[in-house]
Amino acid sequence: MKVAVVGATGLVGQEMLRVLEEFNFPVSHFIPVASEKSVGKKILFRQKEYNVVSVQDAIEQKPDFALFSAGSQTSLKYAQSFAEKGTYVIDNSSAFRMDADKPLVIPEINGDVLKKEDKIIANPNCSTIQMLMVLNPLHQQFKIKKIIVSTYQAVTGTGAKAVEQLFSEREGKKPENPAYPYPIDLNLIPQIDVFVDNAFTKEEMKMHNETRKILNDYTINVNATCVRVPVIGGHSESVYVEFEKDFTEEKVKELLNNTSGVVVQDDIKNAVYPMPLFAHKKNEVFVGRIRKDFSNPKGLNLFIVADNLRKGAATNAVQIAQYILKKFF
Repeated sequence: MKVAVVGATGLVGQEMLRVLEEFNFPVSHFIPVASEKSVGKKILFRQKEYNVVSVQDAIEQKPDFALFSAGSQTSLKYAQSFAEKGTYVIDNSSAFRMDADKPLVIPEINGDVLKKEDKIIANPNCSTIQMLMVLNPLHQQFKIKKIIVSTYQAVTGTGAKAVEQLFSEREGKKPENPAYPYPIDLNLIPQIDVFVDNAFTKEEMKMHNETRKILNDYTINVNATCVRVPVIGGHSESVYVEFEKDFTEEKVKELLNNTSGVVVQDDIKNAVYPMPLFAHKKNEVFVGRIRKDFSNPKGLNLFIVADNLRKGAATNAVQIAQYILKKFF
């Protein structure tokens, strides 16, 4: 396969390279793509150096796959040009997620919606992916009515500039070009993305809208509060979910233990539960603190953690490519 990674020098782009290597994806020709200022830089992939090329150059090479992680504006500008050359574009930005004509895919949940003619496929928001990996098998059994989720999102979700800000502050330095308007070290920022008219942020509304589209159930309501925290290992989520049907904790744990890509860490006697420090660089989604809500017999509380650069972005994108490869090539 001829594979391009658009945004190859960024945090997610670099993670995509690592996942392609780890998954032994059949790359016969690799095309690293970045902004004009990065053209000519060297990128290491499978112990070999490649020159970064421009987007236009990559389009002309007609790759089989183009994994995009360069922001919405880049995707909106160039994804269609790749698609017209026959390339499968897997886009990590929010550009196409709510487009009715573009599939929004978590392969384990709704890979079957993919058709051969779908040339632009949207990768969901990182927070949505990890939440639905856990909630989908429960939804199939007990039907979700409502989700209330508070997220604790790592600075890696913002990018390299945010990681630099965190470590500069930790060393007592004033960051030269901060990613956030407030300090992030020893602090939490209860705003991710901009606020919209209903006083929620775009990030919070993404979780609501994307959940409904992926599960193909527009009766579900997701009420999210998204918070940036001084962590790099992954995103964490405290999730309350209300079902239509009765359930038991034992059945919930059984379902989750049998869900591919999900790891149950739930042994409170031995203080075993998911934490971002230990999810770092792992492809699975971890769930623990599984308990029935004592005020509502149809309510369940969970704590969900995943590396946002992995299953929340790069891993899911490569898994989509694997699914397409298996189904259509």
